[in-house]
Amino acid sequence: MAEIDYMAGVKQEYAPDLYAAREVHRAIQGWASLGPQQIAQYRQTGFLAIEGAFAAPQVAAAQAGLADLIMGRVPGFDNIQFEATAAARLDQLSLEERELAVRKIFKFCAHEARLDALMHDDQLQAMVRALLGDREPRCFQEMALLKPPGGREKPWHQDHAYFNLKVGEPVVGVWIALDDATVANGCMHVIPGSHRQGPRVHFKRRDWQICDTEVAKEQVIAVPLRAGGLMLFDGLLQHGTPANPTDQRRRALQYHYCPADAQWVDQTARLAVFGEEGKDVTC
Repeated sequence: MAEIDYMAGVKQEYAPDLYAAREVHRAIQGWASLGPQQIAQYRQTGFLAIEGAFAAPQVAAAQAGLADLIMGRVPGFDNIQFEATAAARLDQLSLEERELAVRKIFKFCAHEARLDALMHDDQLQAMVRALLGDREPRCFQEMALLKPPGGREKPWHQDHAYFNLKVGEPVVGVWIALDDATVANGCMHVIPGSHRQGPRVHFKRRDWQICDTEVAKEQVIAVPLRAGGLMLFDGLLQHGTPANPTDQRRRALQYHYCPADAQWVDQTARLAVFGEEGKDVTC
């Protein structure tokens, strides 16, 4: 049975200046532009954006793979999270409407070869290995993040806060644009260098997030990408995406890699670092 996203019914208001970027980042062009300088930049800022990482046929294949999963063309696959507003009427939706009602798709690579091919792309794997300090990479999570017209915000957070990995183990997130991700339709927004501040406490407010009052809004930059571009980012980088008020959808794939020999902890140990409720905070 497909999962329903009940958080879609939660009030989604946030301050207008929460994603008021002081700068729009300019991505480098293609894998050939990468070298020691770009790796040093990643260590300093916590992210690296690359345009043209995947060619148009690869992007089209990934889009088709997602459509097959969403439309139930892959027997036995049901790892789909639908917006709550559409959940009660899925059987009444057209194919296009059903696709736009999807919030997330996860654990799909074992079911969809076209998406698995991106995860195992040779150039991507080589770069992830370098960013992990030349340790053997393991992809431990794959997700598709679909922000349709009217799609909601993903508040500021650190991805490491969601994973039971020992603090200090490196995590590299890979966010791949399957549509043009613009400032208007909800591209990535980041705080450069925030990964070097270490773990931040997260609270369940609009989502599992860093409090709005603790976001360094004056340091925010936007990272737009054309379809086929990607962003590599540290698991402790503070980032978020605003709501999508446009009529353009913004589909993306996200893979998370850690070293194959990374140390894992239990949820109690993770929440002792990243999670705490009951504090007198305003989010």
